[in-house]
Amino acid sequence: MERQPQPPLNDAPQHGNAQYPAQNSMLGPSAPMMHGPPQLPPQMFTTAAQLLDLTDKKLVLVLRDGRKLIGVLRSWDQFANLVLQNTIERLYAGNLYADIPRGVFVVRGENVLLLGEIDLDREDDIPPNIQKASFQEVFELKKKEDSGRKQHDKKKNSKLQNLGFEAEHSGEILF
Repeated sequence: MERQPQPPLNDAPQHGNAQYPAQNSMLGPSAPMMHGPPQLPPQMFTTAAQLLDLTDKKLVLVLRDGRKLIGVLRSWDQFANLVLQNTIERLYAGNLYADIPRGVFVVRGENVLLLGEIDLDREDDIPPNIQKASFQEVFELKKKEDSGRKQHDKKKNSKLQNLGFEAEHSGEILF
């Protein structure tokens, strides 16, 4: 008597595509026969392919250097390099902000830290504690904030070094 090999316990019942039984069994008995390896659904694309849904929409980008850009995504490539149209750079300091018009802006994909779609219905709803101001005013306030932050970090790093710890970014050159 010849013994039949037993299928592994985690295999789905044998109906549908014999090569990939789990694929068709998840779709139900009325699903069309599929051949080849299982495919990801379109919403599961990663990296640059997700930008397809964001094309021609207004986006906000936060770059690795801290800049915030707002513009309409017009084009992109496989490296997630972006072309934004009607771009503004928004500068924040304290409870003030200023917009700097930048026009058409090309962003290298590796510099994008955060990207999100702007809700056009709520775009003009600025929080009451934030006010628009002139670029000069916001820029000067930002310089003061950055200077204060650097002094604070120097003190903190000095204390850490006295305790035997190495300061963060001590071996790197930051621009």
